[in-house]
Amino acid sequence: MGNNKNKQWIFIYGLMAVVLMTLHYSLELEFFDAWDEYVPFMKKLTLSLFLITLIFLISKIVSRIIIAQDQLEGDKYNLLRIVRFLAMVLSLIVIASFLFQNLYAAAVSFGLISLVLGFALQAPITSFIAWIYLIFRRSYLVGDRIQIKGFRGDVIEIGYLDTSILERRGDYLGNDRQSGRIIRFPNSLILKEEITNYSGPQKPFIWNETSLRIGYTSDLQFVENCLLEAVRRDFKERHPQLVTRNTGQWDPAVYFRINTFSWMEAVVSYPVEPKNATVRRNSILKYALPLLNAAPDKVKFPEGALR
Repeated sequence: MGNNKNKQWIFIYGLMAVVLMTLHYSLELEFFDAWDEYVPFMKKLTLSLFLITLIFLISKIVSRIIIAQDQLEGDKYNLLRIVRFLAMVLSLIVIASFLFQNLYAAAVSFGLISLVLGFALQAPITSFIAWIYLIFRRSYLVGDRIQIKGFRGDVIEIGYLDTSILERRGDYLGNDRQSGRIIRFPNSLILKEEITNYSGPQKPFIWNETSLRIGYTSDLQFVENCLLEAVRRDFKERHPQLVTRNTGQWDPAVYFRINTFSWMEAVVSYPVEPKNATVRRNSILKYALPLLNAAPDKVKFPEGALR
């Protein structure tokens, strides 16, 4: 879809460039001699518009090349943002050269304007600098799940001044489902707060755990085997292509700990995709509980007065 849209814009900008350049040279014809005093202005205007059109034409061509590349979506997004930003900067330079007699006067004017705006717009400027930092440091990309200053969600947009995330959990949920709310925070926040990115070195997985409360008289080895079987079954169904390549780095594990009250906890730790933690936990429990309940003599669950 994005590539087709770029193809349309390439055609439009290409046609505009041809029309503007044709008009620029047509102004030298005798037909326009009656408007001699306006011809220099019109020639400068058409040339400026041609250069701006050419800049955006090149940016669309480069964007189409980037979209066609086999790269991470987050990297493509950042590259496209850089291309758009450069196109805007170059277009502003062309506009400045049109408004002023020479580039030196334009540079002086921009310098004075920047000095004034620097004091008035400190926060947006800091956020823009943070955007540049994000591009090169790659603290997070579009599609990553992050947590920053109590906000947790999936990055859906990295703007020049702010970042938008689709919130997970939030005030009304106790799991990792989407809350339906979008959180926007200034990019400058990343220069002051720590960022937790769930796309770590074991991408696409992070480690999660699910616990069950059992009695002290339970057969711990049997409980461990049942939990491991449930996790491995679920993992094999969801990621069959990874089962044969698993060299042990994603092997689940079970450990036991004493609960604050009067029972034990059997805890199974397993790899999970950050965006799929709740679904995986439910699936594992659906596989594990029938196995455990099938052997009531080996697995004692807290009940009645033993709760």
